[in-house]
Amino acid sequence: MSIARVTEISAASDVSFEDAVKQGVKRANETLRNVVSAWIKEQSVDCGDGQITRYRVNMMVTFVLDD
Repeated sequence: MSIARVTEISAASDVSFEDAVKQGVKRANETLRNVVSAWIKEQSVDCGDGQITRYRVNMMVTFVLDD
């Protein structure tokens, strides 16, 4: 039987939402073992001078605990 844990993380990118997700998952894998999924909970943008300056995501990352 596997037991998993879910943790919420935030990530940001100057490029796109997709890049923010990739950066978040990459960083999660540097700290957590056995990452199996990520659910995007929220998306938002920072704006300045009428332009999008940064893309942000909050995600729920699921990882399986070691036996």
